[in-house]
Amino acid sequence: MSESVPIAGWHAVTAALAAGRPVERVLMRDGRDDARARGLRERAELAGVPMASVPAGELDDLSPDVDHQGVVALVAPAEPLDEAALDGLLAAVDAPLVLALDGVQDPHNLGACLRSAAAAGVTAVIVPKDRAAGLTPAARKVAAGGAEVVPLVRVTNLARTLKRLQADGLWVVGTAADAPATIHAVDLKGPLVLVLGGEGGGMRRLTRETCDLLAAIPMAGGGVASLNVSVATGVCLFEALRQRGTG
Repeated sequence: MSESVPIAGWHAVTAALAAGRPVERVLMRDGRDDARARGLRERAELAGVPMASVPAGELDDLSPDVDHQGVVALVAPAEPLDEAALDGLLAAVDAPLVLALDGVQDPHNLGACLRSAAAAGVTAVIVPKDRAAGLTPAARKVAAGGAEVVPLVRVTNLARTLKRLQADGLWVVGTAADAPATIHAVDLKGPLVLVLGGEGGGMRRLTRETCDLLAAIPMAGGGVASLNVSVATGVCLFEALRQRGTG
């Protein structure tokens, strides 16, 4: 397999195997023979993926910026989907729950958002092609397998995509600190797009104006005026799950 990329960490590697990703091989630190290691070997064998024990230094070289936890998989690079894939993704569920991230540029934040999206059963995550983080090794590691589960769709114009989803019957709810309603007071039970802005500036003007309504996350004070985008994503997604009776 050419141009393979490393996926580091137990959760990410296990999720890649479970999802049927094209894994070239799995590398594990020498001397690892506990129950977790044996379970991963069995999973790799069932998937027909070769596995080898290597010195820890080789894993460090493959994953210099991410804690590999003693295991790395080499996989074909996952390409984000394009907008044309949205039709099939939305048609596969009765009440789609879509997460749109407007300009999240920190790979760690993107990874954390993908992890929450996977846990919440999100149909797809939409990001703009420009000024947005990609699926780097750091993002995959923080996602703890979420990047291998949730489809990531890159679009040229986020506001235009949101308008298209509105035309298809999805309700678009953006988050803003100055919104008159709270996220708990907004109906999130139907086909839904939750929109969260990136670090610092939040949603861009056109994105904000495209939303059907805006909702705020209530804050109790304590000198903190806003939440990190990945934390806010978790709050909003699991409020949607609570309302839908699936949380």
